[in-house]
Amino acid sequence: MLKSLANSLILRGLLAVGVGLVAVVWPEVTVLALGVMFAVYAFASAGLRAAQAFGSRTAKPAIGHLLLGLVDVIGGVIALAWPGATAIVLVLLVAGWAITTCVIEIVIGFRSAGDARTRVMFIVGGLFSVVFGAALCAHPDMGAVSLALLFGLFNLVSGTSMLVHGIELRSVDAKLSSLPESAGTRERVHAAA
Repeated sequence: MLKSLANSLILRGLLAVGVGLVAVVWPEVTVLALGVMFAVYAFASAGLRAAQAFGSRTAKPAIGHLLLGLVDVIGGVIALAWPGATAIVLVLLVAGWAITTCVIEIVIGFRSAGDARTRVMFIVGGLFSVVFGAALCAHPDMGAVSLALLFGLFNLVSGTSMLVHGIELRSVDAKLSSLPESAGTRERVHAAA
């Protein structure tokens, strides 16, 4: 289970970092291109969240991941339905998505039965999302270039966070996988003595 979760986090992190790099390197991107880029990211994130939900053994985290995936799908559909949207509409769409994601991530963080580090990552991710959403709501008249830079920076930070957490989970999974071999070896040594 940890390996599946780690792989999902790493893939989502790589996707977010890739989207963030494109947005930062080409900040003059048009609102249409940013909308399509956001939709692609949202749909891919929704698919990975669904995989995470169905890989979970308990219902509580699965429901949260499915809700986050649904929010991602709704955000992606809206972005594709109005590709010629003004910068203000796109800014408010992304802000609403970030704030909604924040609420769900914080609830998952407080209700998760996982270890403290996992819960803190959800809560910190949720707080970062609300700051991002609030900044967009405070200045909805900003241009597409500013939104591209802000969106890119957001994805670079959150993607890096997901990558780090995924790599840590992989390490924990590897350590847990090696425990039965170590215990078996100790039992054989103890029995031989």
